[in-house]
Amino acid sequence: AIALPSYWQYIQRSKIVEATTGLSNFRTRMEQYFLDNRTYVGGCDQYSAAIQAQVKSFTMACAAPDANTYTITATGTAAGGMTGFTYTVNQSDAKKSDSLPGGWTSPSPNDCWATRKDGTCG
Repeated sequence: AIALPSYWQYIQRSKIVEATTGLSNFRTRMEQYFLDNRTYVGGCDQYSAAIQAQVKSFTMACAAPDANTYTITATGTAAGGMTGFTYTVNQSDAKKSDSLPGGWTSPSPNDCWATRKDGTCG
């Protein structure tokens, strides 16, 4: 009875790491794109498919960027068992846990990606 919930939390944490790694990789590529083009416009279209291919349990999305800003979102999928999780990062490297499932505590302040149920960030 104790081992099964602990195992499930371990699996969730590994999937969260997959999402946060994807967000970090996407952000790095967007910054490289900006250095080459002096705008973020077009960067999302160029990198979305490659980043999504690396992330299985989350859907990666990039809001329509303008010349100086963007926001990248990782939203947990039902198929991946991660419904309720939403993480974001923007051009300023501001990280947020926008949504967490029931039983999870949001970090305070919400300036990081929660990787554990108690709101601890990793």
